[in-house]
Amino acid sequence: MSALTENGEHRGDRDGEGVPPGGGLTTGEVARRLGVAPTTVRTWDRRYGLGPDGHTGGRHRRWTAGDVARLERMCALTATGLPPAEAARLARGEEPPAVAPAGETAAGARRPPSRSRAGSGLSLGDVRQECKGVARAALRLDAAALDRLLLDAVTEHGLVAAWTEVIVPTLQAVGRKWQTSGERYVEVEHFLSWHVSGVLRRTTPDTVADRPGSTVVLACVPGENHTLALEVLSAALAQRGVPVRMFGGALPVESLVAAVRRTGPAAVGLWAQSRTTASRPLAQHVAGLEWGVRGARRKPVVLTLGPGWTGQAVAGAVRPTGLAGAVAVLESVAAR
Repeated sequence: MSALTENGEHRGDRDGEGVPPGGGLTTGEVARRLGVAPTTVRTWDRRYGLGPDGHTGGRHRRWTAGDVARLERMCALTATGLPPAEAARLARGEEPPAVAPAGETAAGARRPPSRSRAGSGLSLGDVRQECKGVARAALRLDAAALDRLLLDAVTEHGLVAAWTEVIVPTLQAVGRKWQTSGERYVEVEHFLSWHVSGVLRRTTPDTVADRPGSTVVLACVPGENHTLALEVLSAALAQRGVPVRMFGGALPVESLVAAVRRTGPAAVGLWAQSRTTASRPLAQHVAGLEWGVRGARRKPVVLTLGPGWTGQAVAGAVRPTGLAGAVAVLESVAAR
């Protein structure tokens, strides 16, 4: 795997490097690189016009570095919960449409409703069909159906794509619902989150053999108890054979430092859901920790994960974009 820049980018991805000359990457290779299913790449091509700019002879399409960069932006945007159609428009570099009054287009014509609904008026937007089934099962508190649908999504699309394209949009829709409904539907969000955790445990290897110097430590910063996204990252790494030490929510500073010194990890991922919990001094302190014999001291690569770190640059830390970006960086660092 190619070397990484300080911001977590693959050096070979710049200026066309890292793409085979004269041919480019196949759709399967692009999908593996992004951490999504090949069907997802084909759907984005067919539905949103995110296919290769150039064409080669034969039936197989080839993707250049520029094509892949566009898809990487699509992944990053959808990971934030942006509807795929809007994310695709931004990934293509198009300007946002002119603002029009509610219910009208820029030209003044009435437009049909563009958002899909499931169950008790849960607004999902332009999402995968699977989201609607997951939302209905969650709203009905139907455990058996929800488990089946979540397992099907992970099996069909892979964990990274299932999280990005099915689970996150549904969780965000539920969150919007309870925020605008006087704290109703909180039980739906908790129910859905619990079953996602259960599916992760069922689809993740029990243990991954340790490789000295290759362990990844994952923890929420002190005061942060939102662990689900970190659980997904831990599961995705375990599926790729990366040894992980997961410490979950609100790990005290002293405990975090002790864990890093005892495990000597290749990387440490610090999750912050809120700007109020993200701590730049903490991330810098962890990045400065050293261990090993004199003359061969080592430090971990620190990743600042989660929306809480937005706008808070930490010197020496890597800020990956989305789940796929975090998996790529940590897999590469652990392999060194």
